[in-house]
Formats: sequence, C-alpha cells, structure tokens
Amino acid sequence: MKNYKKTTDYERVILIKYGDEHAYAEVFERYSRLLITHAYRFLGNRDEACDIVQDVMFSLWQKRENLNHQMSLGGYLYTAVRNRIFDAMSHKKVISKYAESMVSYMENAVVHSDDNLREKELMSLLKNEIDRLPEKMREVFILHRTEELSYKDIAERLGISDKTAKQQVYNAVKILKTKIEHYLILFPFI
Repeated sequence: MKNYKKTTDYERVILIKYGDEHAYAEVFERYSRLLITHAYRFLGNRDEACDIVQDVMFSLWQKRENLNHQMSLGGYLYTAVRNRIFDAMSHKKVISKYAESMVSYMENAVVHSDDNLREKELMSLLKNEIDRLPEKMREVFILHRTEELSYKDIAERLGISDKTAKQQVYNAVKILKTKIEHYLILFPFI
C-alpha cells in the first residue's frame, strides 16, 4: 500500500485526477483544517467556514478529471476558498439589504382595506406556488419556513445532508420569487 503522507502535492494531484480516493483523503486531511481556519477568519462563523471548505473539497473531487497536474494544489484550494468566501459575503449583503427594506416597509406601511385584499391575494398565490413545488423541495421548504427547523434538523428528519436541505430551500425561494415577481410589479406596495 502506498504511503500517501510521503507523496508530494504534485503526485497527489495526478493520483486524484485518476480517481485515487486515498490521495484525495490525504489532501482533505492535510488542507481542510487550515482552510477552515482561513475561512473562519473572514466569516466569523465556523459552520459557514466548514460548509465552504467542504464545497471546495467536493468540487475538487467532482472536477478531478479536469485537474491540471502542474497546478499548485495549495494555491488552488486557497483561491477556491477565497472565491467562495467572497460569494458568501456578497450573498449576505444582498440578504441584509432585502431584510432592511422589508423591515423599513413594515415599519412605515399604512394598512388599508385594499392592501389587506392584495395581501390575501398574494398569500393565496404564494400558497398555490408552494403547492406546485416538487414534492421534496416543498417538504424541505415548509419544514424550514413554517416549522422553522434548522437545515441540520431537516437533514436528520428527512435523511438528507444539511447542504441538500439548504440548497432545496434556496431553490424553492428562487422559484417562488420568479413566480410572484409579476404580481409584485403590478402591486408594489404589498
């Protein structure tokens, strides 16, 4: 059996490229803690840092056949983590701005009977669109939004990964947003 601890990153990239799981495991073991610490310094959240590193490592394995065997493995992993951190930070800013606008609206809104009717129509439309979501996606979305379960709790309940639960909620929100945005354009003050 090959001693993977004594192989170089160059050799590991070649081995990974051809599907050697042990070489991949060695890379994961060697780099994951360092990358998590690196991501944590930027994000300040250990779970998010772990998620990002797991995504990068999973992507490395998925794209193994396309790896350039002359690349710097450490450089590649740090760059990939850095890019995912920037994406996460950008996503947080968008969510924060949206939440601020919703809070501002809720604080400044004057409710009229016509607004109540529009709100009921929107809620009905939203319920119908939720009912049209694919079964598993709908189930995950409802557990997260209605029962307010964490991704971890949903994953345990449904026998899926935290990442899958998170992705299903993200996909559901994206679908619902596109379905109701026409309504919101017509009635922007809801």
